[in-house]
Amino acid sequence: MKDSVAEEHLYLGFSHQYRDSIFPLHTSISLFLLSYCDCKLFKIFLVPTGEDVDDQFVTKNLLGDIEVHLISRCQLPVVVQSCCLPAVVVKDGKFCRAGLSVVLRHIIQKTYEADPSKKDVLELLGFKKTCLKACAEVSQWTRLCEISIPLAVEGFLTASPEHCQTIPPDILQLERKLGEPVRVHNDDKIRRQKLQQQKAGAKAAVPVLGKEGTEEGKPVEMHQHPLPSLELSIAFSRLLVQEVSDAVNREAPPHIRRTKTSDLPLLDHVFAEGLYFTLADIVLLPCIHQFLVSSKNQGKNLVNLPLIASWYQRVQEVPGVKKAAGKCKMELLQLPELMSAPQEQLQGFSSVPDELEEENEDSHFIGGPRPTMTKLMVNGIEAKFSPHPCPSWTIDWTNLPSAVSPGEGKMSRDRALRKQQQLNNLVAAVTKLAKPGDVIVDFCSGGGHVGIVLAHMMPSCQVVLIENKELSLIRAKDRSDELGLNNIWFIQANLDYFNGTFNIGVALHACGVATDMVIDHCIKARAAFVISPCCYGFIQNTVKFKYPRSHQFKEVLSYKEHMILCRFADQTAVQLPPERRLIGKQCMGLVDLDRAWAAEECNYSVQVISMEPESCSPKNNMFVGIPT
Repeated sequence: MKDSVAEEHLYLGFSHQYRDSIFPLHTSISLFLLSYCDCKLFKIFLVPTGEDVDDQFVTKNLLGDIEVHLISRCQLPVVVQSCCLPAVVVKDGKFCRAGLSVVLRHIIQKTYEADPSKKDVLELLGFKKTCLKACAEVSQWTRLCEISIPLAVEGFLTASPEHCQTIPPDILQLERKLGEPVRVHNDDKIRRQKLQQQKAGAKAAVPVLGKEGTEEGKPVEMHQHPLPSLELSIAFSRLLVQEVSDAVNREAPPHIRRTKTSDLPLLDHVFAEGLYFTLADIVLLPCIHQFLVSSKNQGKNLVNLPLIASWYQRVQEVPGVKKAAGKCKMELLQLPELMSAPQEQLQGFSSVPDELEEENEDSHFIGGPRPTMTKLMVNGIEAKFSPHPCPSWTIDWTNLPSAVSPGEGKMSRDRALRKQQQLNNLVAAVTKLAKPGDVIVDFCSGGGHVGIVLAHMMPSCQVVLIENKELSLIRAKDRSDELGLNNIWFIQANLDYFNGTFNIGVALHACGVATDMVIDHCIKARAAFVISPCCYGFIQNTVKFKYPRSHQFKEVLSYKEHMILCRFADQTAVQLPPERRLIGKQCMGLVDLDRAWAAEECNYSVQVISMEPESCSPKNNMFVGIPT
């Protein structure tokens, strides 16, 4: 390892204790993962939200063998003060990871790097190591696990008796999710094996941990489950690092191989994401545990949650879970087996909000953009582009250190030239807006092409790079270290976990809805913005954003018609016919006009500009927005 991981500091929020958990639940989840991984690599700080916190009480009664230190919010490193907790910071205070999923994934990776024998810990990241990697704004599953369930449980626990009579909708959404068919890599093979098992009437012997099990080095007990469960065999054989039974591995007979895929049995959930125990289960367990304990104490019947109850019991059989729960003072319940609730009882609780589901279903369309463009034109709406304020301005790249150039980001010479041209446009606009002492945030920073240029050219400004992809941000920090920049911070987080104040927001090719997220962040901070959008075809309604954005466009276009513009706005690639590219550019202009007008409704002056030269990118639009 390059640096000692013990030099990293982990900051966790602390509002109060309730029964056997620390709140907010994000803190209990983080501590549970640390216990499960037996991770001692971080110096841990609790950050109280109130003033009256007894240091001795916290350390003795809540945290078991985990050593923690209390620290006030004002004592946090400055970069952490701009982020939601939990957060992890390296020793130099310039690189911060913030938000539950990002921090938990980092704990897992650091645990495995320190001890490569802990392959079971690395397996928590799931297939292709993508478990909870997608941000909550675009992934309904991440949002449910990371945000909705913890908040729902916290609300349930603090609600008055008359308000906690019903099960929170987000809990019912999880129940419905656990009842959906599982889709996994190579599921066709597993489904054929399940069909073979069903036809044979086999009862699979499933390894289940006894009271202590492998945690104390004892042999694994084998129990006969009453239901055939190929899924359980596969899940637990992986957990216990065993070979799957011959019944699972044996090649299927001809009549099984000839069965149509549509006629194969579906796979049932074993754990939250499917067949395998992942980080999602770690996140959900402390939350569901608190919900079940509270429900039991109130004498509630859990008949509507048989799948959650079964999942809760099954997770306790995973090696290491009971031991980690013991360390965290979680007294896990033993629940009676429940019958499945009638499907109609859960019909009203889809995992997607009803209005979102209907609108997104409506976005599957055929047809071209001309009727929509004509409809806008009839109502006096056409794409408008402001003249470029400084079309010939350029950075003197030849006199800059090589690490400033985007070519250092390991790209071809032609692409590096186009990237330089794109940067000329954004840096020119930021230069006209920035004042000494300003904080400039490079959202969706990638490898830091924009932020590093700005930090080098504007040493009197503080530059913050925010990016969800760890490797991209690490490359940016390496380039910054080579340049010796002292006015730059790096934050690996989703946009929602950054809550600092700033003066200018910048983003080069923010993908799809990310452009609207950046504009929204800037408006809330009353900051100017310079943004180049990208990937218009990925735009769709989300929990936070609905399209069209502006009142003018809403009065003329439906969601479906707006989506037509978005899809054709992506048709600007150089290999397309000129007429088609022209229509694509017009669609880009209309989508961005809608965004500009929406910002102007929030008291901004916004210009939509074409970059110079336009050949620098097929996505060559740029917003410049200034609060009025």
